Amino acid sequence: MSLSTKEARGLVKITIKKEDYDKIVAHALKERPDEACGLIAGRDRDDGVREVVKVYFLTNIDHTNEHFSIDPKEQLAAVRDMRAQGLKPLGNWHSHPETPARPSEEDLRLSNDKNASYLILSLAVKGHPVLNGFHVEGEQGERQARKEEIEIIGG
Repeated sequence: MSLSTKEARGLVKITIKKEDYDKIVAHALKERPDEACGLIAGRDRDDGVREVVKVYFLTNIDHTNEHFSIDPKEQLAAVRDMRAQGLKPLGNWHSHPETPARPSEEDLRLSNDKNASYLILSLAVKGHPVLNGFHVEGEQGERQARKEEIEIIGG
């Protein structure tokens, strides 16, 4: 098996500010029972850390608790903002209002960017949100998720 781009670069974890984590949780709670979604941007540091600098809160145009589709106009505006700020698109985040913080079969099927990090926030246990990060590897029908370490910093 060949190494993924992230493994080749030695990325070992994702850092996100406590303030941004709290905003993701608040947004996901507000959007419940639907899945909430958005994008993450930042930089891949030389020490192997993927640093989230900015979180984007976008509309789930499907308005369902089983999957999400990001509003394409909002996605384009977010990518333009990333470029203007000199940030790199790192991946996306979404909530699982009723299920664990791991990729569903649909999440795996729709994970087409081999360089992206996918953050999933579970709200399944009231008062105890769980945020996990994943990298998806493999071809369609054979995709597997590899867990990425998340460090919530500050706060």
